[in-house]
Amino acid sequence: MINLTINGKKHELDVPADLPLLWALRDVVKLTGTKFGCGISMCGACTVHVDGQVTRACVTPVASAAGKSVTTIEAIEADPVGKQVQEAWLDLGVAQCGFCQGGQIMTATGLLKQNANPSDEQIDEAMSGNLCRCGTYTRIRQAIHRVAGAGEDQV
Repeated sequence: MINLTINGKKHELDVPADLPLLWALRDVVKLTGTKFGCGISMCGACTVHVDGQVTRACVTPVASAAGKSVTTIEAIEADPVGKQVQEAWLDLGVAQCGFCQGGQIMTATGLLKQNANPSDEQIDEAMSGNLCRCGTYTRIRQAIHRVAGAGEDQV
């Protein structure tokens, strides 16, 4: 049994230790906001936070998250920064198809919690592991600046 705290709730999972965290979240706990994209940690669609750290769930064995706190897109609004990021995303109409946006929001929230006022270069570096087929990168950067308090005039 693997014990995890997911979105503030304790879960005891009867799964293999090497099962990717992504599949434990989606198939066992039924939290489907975290998406499967590439399976090799290259697209960012599976991004979650493990003990506050941005983590790619598709390559993270569930056992490595045992005893830790996992936050998914379903609960990011409980974090004050996460809530602001989601609001900025909505205000600026960042999403088009939306498939990657959960991972984008999780990564942006992680960035802003570590660096409350990132530069364009720091945003680009932090977000570079998150792919968006719709190409909403400019609006993603605007949303991050909005949360940082930089406003749209710096973008």
